Amino acid sequence: MKWYIDRLEELKNAEKIISVCGDDCAVCPRFIARTDEELRETAEFWYRAGWRDHVVSNDEIRCTGCGCRPTCSFMVLPCTKEHQVSRCKECGEFECERVKDMYRRSYDKMQQCRDACENEEEFQMFVRAFYEKEKNLNL
Repeated sequence: MKWYIDRLEELKNAEKIISVCGDDCAVCPRFIARTDEELRETAEFWYRAGWRDHVVSNDEIRCTGCGCRPTCSFMVLPCTKEHQVSRCKECGEFECERVKDMYRRSYDKMQQCRDACENEEEFQMFVRAFYEKEKNLNL
């Protein structure tokens, strides 16, 4: 994604914003996109990476953080609400099967992401954004 690659130097120094599932929102394109064009490019990348079965609308791809939608891909958000915790690590059942499944499902998609990226530097930012869940949840 051109706009994302153009901002890589800025993003490398971004302070982490860890989501409920362990993603780093500070470098997530859905969270940091500023314009309709950036959101559209992001939706197109999600499709190329196989994370969506079609290019979704800007409203659907836009994310303002956990809670912007009632559910999430890994169903972790509703689970944290049910257990009345703000993060999985605070739950007495951490690391439950839901969390282990989230790790597996996320990492299973890593190669698709690598293939969709334009270069290794872009991919490494996606690693920081989406593939350090276990490390981030244990902070």
